[in-house]
Amino acid sequence: MLWVVRLSGLCSLAMVMMVLAPSFQSFPPAEAIRSSHFLRLHSAGDYDRHFAVASSDSAGLGFRRAPFFHNAAECEPPSSNGTSVCNPSLVHIAITLDEEYLRGSIAVVHSVLTHARCPESIFFHFLVSEPGLEPVMRSTFPGLRFKTYYFDPERVRGLISTSVRQALEQPLNYARNYLAEILERCVSRVIYLDSDLVVVDDVAKLWRTGLGSRAVGAPEYCHANFTKYFTDRFWSEQRFAATFAGRRSCYFNTGVMVLDLVRWRRAGYTRWIERWMEVQKKGAAPGGAGRIYELGSLPPFLLVFAGHVAPIEHRWNQHGLGGDNIRGSCRDLHPGPVSLLHWSGSGKPWVRLDSRQPCPLDHLWAPYDLYGPAAA
Repeated sequence: MLWVVRLSGLCSLAMVMMVLAPSFQSFPPAEAIRSSHFLRLHSAGDYDRHFAVASSDSAGLGFRRAPFFHNAAECEPPSSNGTSVCNPSLVHIAITLDEEYLRGSIAVVHSVLTHARCPESIFFHFLVSEPGLEPVMRSTFPGLRFKTYYFDPERVRGLISTSVRQALEQPLNYARNYLAEILERCVSRVIYLDSDLVVVDDVAKLWRTGLGSRAVGAPEYCHANFTKYFTDRFWSEQRFAATFAGRRSCYFNTGVMVLDLVRWRRAGYTRWIERWMEVQKKGAAPGGAGRIYELGSLPPFLLVFAGHVAPIEHRWNQHGLGGDNIRGSCRDLHPGPVSLLHWSGSGKPWVRLDSRQPCPLDHLWAPYDLYGPAAA
């Protein structure tokens, strides 16, 4: 029977590759070309003092060194402002880093660089709450343009209520709410990416997506049961339910978003989100009137932005590949082309691969995994 199971898995993987093949044909070469044109990172003095020295724990993490990436001959390093984060020709991407998901974050960066037509133009903003991770990124990706920002967990700890999964209660999950405050004022737009995904297309296409008058752009899923993201108490109290009056509110996954930081800052959306978290925290407290949602950082985003999101093609967030929040399960791709694979849910590809119980789609994450024997 074992050979039958293995054969079934291979067949499933073959079908997946057939689905993805049309999209892959339009990507830049997957194998990077080494080039001296890739600019090196500016001095460590530009980084937050929390990350001046690598910790002994992070030094022991085994990540192989990625090559330099120069995927197209016509791509030259941006020159108007040198290596400055304020260079207007840069593509800005924000990702959180923590030890539990570091392997996933490194795979994200690797996938972005692999498929970007001009990886020289990408600038990463890493948000961290623990020391020692910035040197790991520096040694794994020589020449990578990035800056590390310390996010103080105490900033949101008092606003977080329990969730269906403990991982959703981690303060760093809420760092995305503060990007407009944390990043330099000259950064007017940023792509936020979760740590459990891989990009298999040129991320510059996502960067160029028009947002119109909206502050947030994301793939919307209007067929989803929107009511399930909030409790009976929320829907039974008019002051809460009226929040969505006059809005065509659709679910969107906050793991992939394009944010207009200028509009965000102008409207003060961070405080809007915090107010809803305060309502939730007060209702969930002993003797409180009751919770208004069960999940972690997603519902406050829905409360503020659902119905006011610039829609982005679904190809940019093939989410749910990690299964549901209660038990792990293998999922199939959504219909249509694929530019980004997202293992949202409880099952992470590196865990399932290490346990030798992978889902077929987990094999599409594996080529971007750099965990293993460290380079000598």
